[in-house]
This record gives sequence, C-alpha cells and structure tokens, in this order.
Amino acid sequence: MLQASQVHFCIRQRPIVDEVSLELNPGEILAVLGPNGAGKSTFFKILSGEIKCKHGSVGYNGHDIHKLKACDLAAVRAVMPQHTQVNFPFTVQEVVELGLISTKVKQPAKLIQEVLEATNTSHLKNQVFNHLSGGEKQRVQLARVLVQIWETKPFPRYLLLDEPTSSLDIAQQHAVLKILQTLKSRNIGILVILHELNLAAQYADKIALLKNGMIAKAGTVEEVLEEKILAYVFDHPIHLIKNPVTGGVLISAAAQTHTSIPTFKQA
Repeated sequence: MLQASQVHFCIRQRPIVDEVSLELNPGEILAVLGPNGAGKSTFFKILSGEIKCKHGSVGYNGHDIHKLKACDLAAVRAVMPQHTQVNFPFTVQEVVELGLISTKVKQPAKLIQEVLEATNTSHLKNQVFNHLSGGEKQRVQLARVLVQIWETKPFPRYLLLDEPTSSLDIAQQHAVLKILQTLKSRNIGILVILHELNLAAQYADKIALLKNGMIAKAGTVEEVLEEKILAYVFDHPIHLIKNPVTGGVLISAAAQTHTSIPTFKQA
C-alpha cells in the first residue's frame, strides 16, 4: 500500500498541502482531481519523494519513503512528472532505456519493445527525441516510466503520473488509460492526476478531489461524483448525465447564462 498520512507542506507559511491523508492499494486506479492551484502537483511531488513534507509521512508497503535507498524506491514506484526535459540528442529508444537505469530486469530488450508497442512509439525509436511533437514526446516519456515496472514482480508496486494525457488527442488519451487498466492485474497501484473529469469517471476505481490543499472528498467513483461537491470544488455548475453506452455518468459543465465579464480566479 502507498499511504500518505497527515501530509502538510507550506510555502512562506501558506499551506499548499494541508493535512492530507490518502491510501492507494495495488490493483486500483486512483484519480486525483481539482482546480488549478489546488495543490495536486505539490502533493504528487511529496508522494514521489521529490520534495519532503514538513509534517506527516509517506510510506510504500509499510516503509517510510525517506528511509528507502534510491534503488529500493525505484523498485517499487515509477514516476512520470508533468514536465520532463531532455538536454541531450538522445533517440527515443535511448530515452526509454533510461527507465531501466535503477532497475534490474531479465530481458531489457524485450521489455523496451513491449512498451514501445504499447505506447505506439515503435516507429519512432530511432528518431531524436527533441525533434518529436508534444504528443509524441509525452508517449515516449510514458514508455520510459512504464518500462521501469513492466516486468512482473512478486511484490506490490506503484505508478504515479501527473497529467499524462495533457498533450494527447482523444484516441491517445483513452489508449493511455487503457494501458493503466491492464497494469492493475500486475499487482500495481496507479495514482494519476487528471483534469478531464470524464476520463476519471470511465477509468478510475477511486477519486480524490483536492481544493485549497485539502481533500474535499475521496472514495469510489460513485461516492465522489456528485453535482454539489463537484460544483463546490471547481466553482462552476456541474451536471451529471447517464452515459448511454457504459451506463455510468457523463460530466457536463455548461456555460453559465449570466452576461457579466468573466474573470480568472487566482491559482
């Protein structure tokens, strides 16, 4: 289990993440949603170990994240941040191979080929990474992260992704989420930050809503997707409609009817 307990983080005495507790079990997808400035990416960095929380704790399979050696942490969790920069003229295959630097696997070439095929990037493997489009780069970075945990292991592992679908078209967004669904059967828990509510409704097992650095509500998709709580979190009217295909829900955020000049809320 990935467990965050009473995680608290401030910048200039302003709480960015405020006493957040959350659990992720292997075999489930947990989607973290919330407006800009809610603290999602900071919380993500705390969970991944990139930054240390001022109070509270984060543990992987019962071990404190900051007491694990780097190689042991790499064995149980893989991380895809929102932005990753490559400063050298690596090919796509070389970028994906970076995912194996801290991990011992039996058949690295086979794993790399499998993740390239899964992310539909095999045809790009000899191209220079920095010459790719934004969407292609994102799929390659996903392949790099996937190869780290692609091999079946006897212990629970975790995949953390911060907005992995942001540069992708509709078909590619669904393809990514379908890959995540297949990973659940490998004893892997997936935490994914999303902006698209309908993707979360279709693919997540659980949802956590963040607002002002705090958990507004967390639970199963059915428990969390309520019009009132969504409207509160996103400061906008939300309507739930039955999905005629899946029987689940579709989230509609229609334009408001008043004619006053709109303003952006401070993040």
